[in-house]
Amino acid sequence: MVVAGNVVKGPASYFPSIEKRYGRPVGEWKEVIGASPLGRHMELVAWLKDEYGMGHGHANALVAHALAEGK
Repeated sequence: MVVAGNVVKGPASYFPSIEKRYGRPVGEWKEVIGASPLGRHMELVAWLKDEYGMGHGHANALVAHALAEGK
């Protein structure tokens, strides 16, 4: 997470809207991603979109964050 002043930038900037729209905290989404047998970024993005109806930007932000932390 990059914070410039009080503004969150990068994938974390999507987290409040992800939690509101899909009804799960980001920590749960990271667990869902971590439990997936998939490992490549775009495979995981497509899977979140197909399985959970997630938009591309939200799925991409979650996957980028999860992979950066070592999925």
